[in-house]
Amino acid sequence: PNLEAKFRPQAKLQPAGSGAQDMFGESVALAGDIALAGMAQIYTKGNGAAYIYARGGTAWSEQQKITASDGAASDGFGISAAVSGETALLGALYDDDRGASSGSAYFFARSGTTWSEQQKITASDGGKTDQLAGAVALDGDTALVGAHGVDDRALDAGAAYFFVRSGTVWSEQQKVTASDGGPLAVFGSSTALDGDTALVGAKKQKVGGTSSGVVYTFTRSGTVWSQKQALTAWDGNKDRYFGDSAVL
Repeated sequence: PNLEAKFRPQAKLQPAGSGAQDMFGESVALAGDIALAGMAQIYTKGNGAAYIYARGGTAWSEQQKITASDGAASDGFGISAAVSGETALLGALYDDDRGASSGSAYFFARSGTTWSEQQKITASDGGKTDQLAGAVALDGDTALVGAHGVDDRALDAGAAYFFVRSGTVWSEQQKVTASDGGPLAVFGSSTALDGDTALVGAKKQKVGGTSSGVVYTFTRSGTVWSQKQALTAWDGNKDRYFGDSAVL
Protein backbone atom coordinates (compact mmCIF):
# COMPACT_ATOMS: atom_id res chain seq x y z
CA PRO A 1 0.00 0.00 0.00
CA ASN A 2 1.00 3.60 -0.56
CA LEU A 3 1.64 4.58 3.05
CA GLU A 4 2.92 8.04 2.11
CA ALA A 5 -0.44 8.90 0.53
CA LYS A 6 -2.39 7.31 3.36
CA PHE A 7 -0.58 9.26 6.08
CA ARG A 8 0.00 12.56 4.34
CA PRO A 9 0.16 15.44 6.89
CA GLN A 10 -3.11 17.26 7.33
CA ALA A 11 -1.66 20.57 8.52
CA LYS A 12 1.58 22.21 9.60
CA LEU A 13 1.21 24.22 12.79
CA GLN A 14 3.50 27.12 13.53
CA PRO A 15 2.70 30.19 15.63
CA ALA A 16 3.13 33.64 14.16
CA GLY A 17 6.16 35.46 15.48
CA SER A 18 8.10 32.42 16.66
CA GLY A 19 11.86 32.75 16.50
CA ALA A 20 15.17 30.97 16.88
CA GLN A 21 15.41 28.58 19.84
CA ASP A 22 11.77 29.06 20.83
CA MET A 23 11.43 25.25 20.90
CA PHE A 24 7.87 25.22 19.54
CA GLY A 25 6.63 21.65 19.68
CA GLU A 26 8.91 20.68 22.58
CA SER A 27 5.75 19.03 23.90
CA VAL A 28 2.52 18.10 22.15
CA ALA A 29 -0.84 16.70 23.23
CA LEU A 30 -4.08 15.87 21.45
CA ALA A 31 -7.67 15.21 22.52
CA GLY A 32 -10.45 15.12 19.94
CA ASP A 33 -10.42 18.38 17.98
CA ILE A 34 -7.99 20.14 20.33
CA ALA A 35 -4.21 20.15 19.92
CA LEU A 36 -1.75 21.61 22.39
CA ALA A 37 1.86 22.50 21.61
CA GLY A 38 4.37 23.79 24.12
CA MET A 39 7.15 26.29 23.43
CA ALA A 40 9.48 26.12 26.41
CA GLN A 41 11.96 28.83 25.36
CA ILE A 42 14.51 27.49 27.83
CA TYR A 43 17.46 28.90 25.97
CA THR A 44 16.15 32.44 25.62
CA LYS A 45 14.85 35.02 28.07
CA GLY A 46 11.27 34.13 27.26
CA ASN A 47 8.98 32.70 29.92
CA GLY A 48 7.63 29.88 27.79
CA ALA A 49 4.18 29.48 26.28
CA ALA A 50 1.79 26.99 24.78
CA TYR A 51 -0.52 27.25 21.80
CA ILE A 52 -3.94 25.68 21.52
CA TYR A 53 -5.29 24.75 18.10
CA ALA A 54 -8.84 23.74 17.25
CA ARG A 55 -9.96 21.67 14.27
CA GLY A 56 -12.94 22.62 12.15
CA GLY A 57 -13.57 20.00 9.47
CA THR A 58 -10.07 19.25 8.21
CA ALA A 59 -8.56 22.66 9.01
CA TRP A 60 -6.63 23.48 12.17
CA SER A 61 -6.53 27.08 13.43
CA GLU A 62 -4.81 28.73 16.36
CA GLN A 63 -7.33 29.27 19.14
CA GLN A 64 -5.21 30.80 21.89
CA LYS A 65 -1.73 31.34 23.24
CA ILE A 66 -1.42 30.64 26.96
CA THR A 67 1.29 31.55 29.44
CA ALA A 68 1.82 31.14 33.18
CA SER A 69 0.44 34.01 35.25
CA ASP A 70 3.66 34.13 37.29
CA GLY A 71 6.05 32.90 34.63
CA ALA A 72 9.71 33.80 34.99
CA ALA A 73 12.65 33.56 32.62
CA SER A 74 13.87 29.99 32.08
CA ASP A 75 11.04 28.33 34.04
CA GLY A 76 10.58 26.00 31.08
CA PHE A 77 6.80 26.48 30.96
CA GLY A 78 5.47 24.29 28.15
CA ILE A 79 8.20 21.66 28.29
CA SER A 80 5.50 19.07 28.97
CA ALA A 81 1.83 19.09 27.99
CA ALA A 82 -1.37 17.10 28.37
CA VAL A 83 -5.00 17.76 27.48
CA SER A 84 -8.23 15.98 28.40
CA GLY A 85 -11.69 17.32 27.62
CA GLU A 86 -11.88 20.94 28.71
CA THR A 87 -8.64 20.86 30.70
CA ALA A 88 -5.00 21.36 29.75
CA LEU A 89 -1.90 20.78 31.86
CA LEU A 90 1.49 22.40 31.24
CA GLY A 91 4.73 21.71 33.07
CA ALA A 92 7.43 24.17 34.15
CA LEU A 93 10.16 21.94 35.56
CA TYR A 94 12.64 24.75 36.26
CA ASP A 95 10.24 26.85 38.35
CA ASP A 96 11.74 27.77 41.72
CA ASP A 97 8.78 28.01 44.13
CA ARG A 98 10.09 25.25 46.42
CA GLY A 99 13.77 25.64 45.61
CA ALA A 100 15.88 26.05 42.49
CA SER A 101 14.37 23.92 39.69
CA SER A 102 11.86 22.31 42.05
CA GLY A 103 9.25 22.52 39.29
CA SER A 104 5.54 23.19 38.99
CA ALA A 105 2.59 22.61 36.70
CA TYR A 106 -0.40 24.68 35.61
CA PHE A 107 -3.97 23.67 34.87
CA PHE A 108 -6.02 25.60 32.32
CA ALA A 109 -9.77 25.21 31.81
CA ARG A 110 -11.83 26.07 28.73
CA SER A 111 -15.07 28.01 28.76
CA GLY A 112 -16.49 28.31 25.27
CA THR A 113 -13.41 29.02 23.18
CA THR A 114 -11.40 30.70 25.94
CA TRP A 115 -8.77 28.96 28.07
CA SER A 116 -7.99 30.40 31.52
CA GLU A 117 -5.47 29.39 34.16
CA GLN A 118 -7.27 27.37 36.82
CA GLN A 119 -4.54 26.41 39.28
CA LYS A 120 -0.81 26.08 39.79
CA ILE A 121 0.46 23.00 41.60
CA THR A 122 3.71 22.05 43.27
CA ALA A 123 4.69 18.93 45.20
CA SER A 124 3.86 19.11 48.92
CA ASP A 125 7.42 17.98 49.74
CA GLY A 126 9.07 19.53 46.71
CA GLY A 127 12.70 20.55 46.93
CA LYS A 128 15.68 21.84 45.00
CA THR A 129 16.31 20.16 41.60
CA ASP A 130 13.31 17.80 41.93
CA GLN A 131 12.19 19.05 38.48
CA LEU A 132 8.50 18.35 38.94
CA ALA A 133 6.50 18.27 35.70
CA GLY A 134 9.21 17.27 33.29
CA ALA A 135 6.48 14.84 32.22
CA VAL A 136 2.72 15.16 32.74
CA ALA A 137 -0.37 13.08 31.95
CA LEU A 138 -4.05 13.88 32.33
CA ASP A 139 -7.25 11.87 32.17
CA GLY A 140 -10.49 13.42 33.36
CA ASP A 141 -10.16 14.39 37.02
CA THR A 142 -6.78 12.72 37.54
CA ALA A 143 -3.32 14.03 36.69
CA LEU A 144 0.06 12.31 36.90
CA VAL A 145 3.15 14.49 37.21
CA GLY A 146 6.71 13.16 37.11
CA ALA A 147 9.56 14.51 39.23
CA HIS A 148 12.61 12.72 37.94
CA GLY A 149 15.08 14.59 40.16
CA VAL A 150 13.66 13.43 43.52
CA ASP A 151 16.28 11.79 45.74
CA ASP A 152 14.10 9.77 48.16
CA ARG A 153 15.53 6.37 47.23
CA ALA A 154 18.84 7.53 45.78
CA LEU A 155 20.29 10.48 43.89
CA ASP A 156 17.90 11.28 41.02
CA ALA A 157 16.01 8.03 41.54
CA GLY A 158 12.85 10.02 40.86
CA ALA A 159 9.19 10.05 41.87
CA ALA A 160 5.74 10.85 40.50
CA TYR A 161 2.69 12.53 42.00
CA PHE A 162 -1.00 11.88 41.44
CA PHE A 163 -3.38 14.83 41.68
CA VAL A 164 -7.19 14.63 41.65
CA ARG A 165 -9.82 17.28 41.01
CA SER A 166 -12.88 17.94 43.13
CA GLY A 167 -15.04 20.67 41.64
CA THR A 168 -12.46 23.10 40.33
CA VAL A 169 -9.71 22.35 42.87
CA TRP A 170 -6.79 19.99 42.27
CA SER A 171 -5.23 18.27 45.30
CA GLU A 172 -2.26 15.95 45.68
CA GLN A 173 -3.48 12.40 46.14
CA GLN A 174 -0.33 10.29 46.36
CA LYS A 175 3.40 10.24 45.74
CA VAL A 176 4.87 7.07 44.21
CA THR A 177 8.39 5.80 43.67
CA ALA A 178 9.77 2.66 42.06
CA SER A 179 10.08 -0.26 44.47
CA ASP A 180 13.60 -0.93 43.18
CA GLY A 181 14.53 2.65 42.29
CA GLY A 182 18.25 3.15 41.89
CA PRO A 183 20.59 6.12 41.55
CA LEU A 184 20.14 8.22 38.41
CA ALA A 185 17.15 6.11 37.30
CA VAL A 186 15.05 9.30 36.75
CA PHE A 187 11.74 7.58 37.48
CA GLY A 188 9.08 10.03 36.34
CA SER A 189 10.86 11.04 33.14
CA SER A 190 7.77 9.86 31.24
CA THR A 191 4.17 9.39 32.33
CA ALA A 192 0.93 8.02 30.88
CA LEU A 193 -2.55 7.70 32.36
CA ASP A 194 -5.80 6.00 31.38
CA GLY A 195 -8.55 5.57 33.93
CA ASP A 196 -7.19 3.57 36.87
CA THR A 197 -3.97 2.55 35.11
CA ALA A 198 -0.76 4.55 34.93
CA LEU A 199 2.70 4.13 33.44
CA VAL A 200 5.84 5.79 34.76
CA GLY A 201 9.13 5.55 32.90
CA ALA A 202 12.60 5.36 34.43
CA LYS A 203 14.71 5.60 31.30
CA LYS A 204 18.08 5.36 33.09
CA GLN A 205 17.25 2.53 35.49
CA LYS A 206 19.91 -0.15 35.28
CA VAL A 207 18.68 -3.65 34.45
CA GLY A 208 20.77 -5.51 31.88
CA GLY A 209 23.05 -2.54 31.37
CA THR A 210 23.51 1.07 32.37
CA SER A 211 20.52 3.22 31.31
CA SER A 212 18.68 0.20 29.89
CA GLY A 213 15.43 1.60 31.31
CA VAL A 214 12.24 0.35 32.93
CA VAL A 215 8.54 1.25 32.70
CA TYR A 216 6.45 0.70 35.83
CA THR A 217 2.72 0.03 35.84
CA PHE A 218 0.44 1.30 38.60
CA THR A 219 -3.23 0.64 39.23
CA ARG A 220 -5.70 2.47 41.45
CA SER A 221 -8.05 0.86 43.92
CA GLY A 222 -10.28 3.40 45.60
CA THR A 223 -7.88 6.27 46.24
CA VAL A 224 -4.68 4.23 46.47
CA TRP A 225 -2.20 3.65 43.63
CA SER A 226 -0.03 0.52 43.79
CA GLN A 227 2.85 -0.66 41.64
CA LYS A 228 1.94 -3.82 39.74
CA GLN A 229 4.69 -4.60 37.27
CA ALA A 230 8.08 -3.48 35.98
CA LEU A 231 8.39 -3.72 32.19
CA THR A 232 11.75 -4.01 30.48
CA ALA A 233 12.95 -4.35 26.90
CA TRP A 234 13.58 -7.94 25.85
CA ASP A 235 17.28 -7.32 25.14
CA GLY A 236 17.90 -4.87 28.03
CA ASN A 237 21.07 -3.53 26.49
CA LYS A 238 23.08 -0.58 27.73
CA ASP A 239 21.84 2.91 26.83
CA ARG A 240 18.46 1.72 25.47
CA TYR A 241 16.63 4.38 27.53
CA PHE A 242 13.55 2.19 27.49
CA GLY A 243 10.69 4.25 28.87
CA ASP A 244 11.90 7.57 27.50
CA SER A 245 8.29 8.09 26.42
CA ALA A 246 5.06 6.33 27.35
CA VAL A 247 1.46 6.36 26.10
CA LEU A 248 -1.72 4.68 27.31
